[in-house]
Parts: sequence; C-alpha cells; structure tokens
Amino acid sequence: MRIVLAPALALTLLSSAAFAADPVKIGFLSTFSGPSGQLGQELLDGFNLALEQNGKTIGGRPVEVIQGDDQAKPDVGRQVADKMIEQNKAQILTGINFSNVMLAVAKPALDAGAFIVSSNAGPSQYAGAQCNPHFFAASFQNDTASEAMGVYLTAKGVKKVYLLAPNYPAGKDFLAGFKRTYKGQIVGETYTTFGQLDYAAEIAQVRAAAPDAVYFFYPGGMGINFVKQYDQAGLKNSAPLYGPSFSLDQTVLPAIGDAAVGAYASAFWAETMDNPQSRKFVADFEARYHRIPSSNAAVAYDTARILDVAATAIGGKIEDKAAFRKALETVKFTSLRGNFAFNANHYPIQDFYLAQIAKDAKGRPVMAIREKIDTGHQDAYVGQCKMAAD
Repeated sequence: MRIVLAPALALTLLSSAAFAADPVKIGFLSTFSGPSGQLGQELLDGFNLALEQNGKTIGGRPVEVIQGDDQAKPDVGRQVADKMIEQNKAQILTGINFSNVMLAVAKPALDAGAFIVSSNAGPSQYAGAQCNPHFFAASFQNDTASEAMGVYLTAKGVKKVYLLAPNYPAGKDFLAGFKRTYKGQIVGETYTTFGQLDYAAEIAQVRAAAPDAVYFFYPGGMGINFVKQYDQAGLKNSAPLYGPSFSLDQTVLPAIGDAAVGAYASAFWAETMDNPQSRKFVADFEARYHRIPSSNAAVAYDTARILDVAATAIGGKIEDKAAFRKALETVKFTSLRGNFAFNANHYPIQDFYLAQIAKDAKGRPVMAIREKIDTGHQDAYVGQCKMAAD
C-alpha cells in the first residue's frame, strides 16, 4: 500500500507546489485619464498599498496586476476587459469606477469565467435580478449612501430639496436611493450630461426653486466644478450642499478647497474614522503617497484584503471557483469601515455616517464624522436576487 501511495502523494505535492508558484492574475480596469483620472489612481494606490503590505501576494501566491484605462467610456472598457481576460488570462477583475463601464464589462467578463470584485461601481442591476455568483461589490450599492442621507434629512425636518446628478446609471441610482427614503418635497430634479463641467444654468434653476438644501452626486472633475461654481453663486448658506462621500472626498477636496467647507456627506468611511485599522491605513497611505486617502483608496485597500483572506482560506486555489465563491461570501476580515459583511446578493451590509467638510490641524479640508446615520444598512434590491448555484 505504501508503494502505491508514495508516488501519488509525491505527485500531489509537486502539483501543489507548482500551482502555488503560478501568479494570481488580476485585471485592474479603471479611469486613469481625463477629468476623472484621479479616481482610478486613488483606487490603484489603495489596492497596491494593501498588496505591498502583504508581500505582493494573494492567498500565498504572487500577484500579477494588469492595469488598463477605460477612459470612462463603456466601449473602451469592454475592449480592455476582453483583452485582459482573453490575452492576459486575468482571473479577477476589479478597479472599475463608473457604473456605465461596469454594465458594459460585467456580463461578457462573467460569461468568460472571470470573477468581478468591484472596488467602486455598485450598479443596482447586479444587486437585484441580475445578481451573479461570481460578481461581488466590496464597495457599496449605488443607492445606499443616498438612502442614508434621505433618512438623515427627513429626521432633521428639511422640507424642500433640489436634486442633481449626471445622466448615467449611477446618477440615476443615487437619486433613486435618496427619493426612496426622503419624505419631504423634491422641488427639482436635474440630470446633466455625463462629463459636463459648466453648471451655470443648473445653479440658476436651483436659485429659482429656493430649496432648503441641495443633494447632489458629481464625482471627479464634475464635482470639483459644481461645488466651486455653487460656492461662487453664493447659495451655500441658503441651500446647504449634501451629497454622498464620493462627491466630497479626497479625490476632489484638494482641488475644491474652501468652497467645500461646511458641506455634508453620507459616508461608510472617512479619513477621520476612529478605529485602529483605519488610523493606521491613513498614516501609511499618507506616508507612501504624500496625500490623504479618499474613500476610493480605502475601499480598494479593503478589496485587496478581502481577496487575500478568501484565497488564503482555500489554500490559494482560486481556480476552484465554487470554493472561491464560498470563501468570498463568508469572508471575515478587519475592515477599515468597521462592520462589514456580504449580503445574499454579494453587496455589503455596512454602517453609514454623517460627515461635514472641515479643516484639519494642517488646514486641509477633510470629511469630519459628526454622527452615525444607520447601522447594518442593506440595499433595496437584495430581495430581487435569486442567486444561482455554480
């Protein structure tokens, strides 16, 4: 019996050793050019920091990160993702910032056998009826930050709100989330061209509507220009600005400057988060990149850690897709955000806070957490998800 088993055991050990030496190939597709290029860089820097601190390994295996620029264009994103999977043999895709790009990329990537673990985009479609066993959002579902702010403004008795967002899937999700929970009057709802940078006409409409507050979602260069122009219009005191953190975080605050001070954001994480892991991350990120991290960087950092913990639980064998899926679904790690778990639709259950833009000790604008808005918040689409088996 020993003579028969020894060669088999040796073959297994050799196979495992060779397997462990193969790199995990991760396609990091994001926006690295144009007015929103900083968003992709933040995501990549957060992801890379986690990899560096983990010896550039995932589940004990070396990592090959294949970087691609989607230019914030769905057709370009689809082409780059196809190349990553077909030519570079990427096993996992992450990094996608915009939901319209994600919606162009996700189905063909999933059909080709890749896992998607989103570090930012969280479209409603994949939270609900189109949920997929190999699609995970380590970030958020688009509606949820807005739902939290709707709850807050209702509780504070704010009577009239004007809404603005770009006309693309995430913009519609964000405003849908706000309307789902806000019980006051919506006095205006405007969807602007994606990438628009001049908001004079829209700000004039806000002035005419005379709301008590403005809720807006404009990431990247769109947010920089909108907040600056809103401040210049002198409306900040009569109709304060409220938004999700993605419109008021460190991807835009250094460029906006004092114009953002006093605005409010709903956030699942902020650079002032008071827990040991977050304080260490902020210090490490600033030491490495010489700037304060944004929520993009924080979630990308968490994404890399989720991948490592899940892969480690199965001995690094992510090619066993059923095992990797289960390991992701049940992953336990110390999130920068504190409480975190994947729901049945593979989107997060997490807490939300109210942050206000203030200046830190060095005079830099930061998101200062003021209070918790909601604990264990779940998205509104999970009931529509009928998750298939592998």
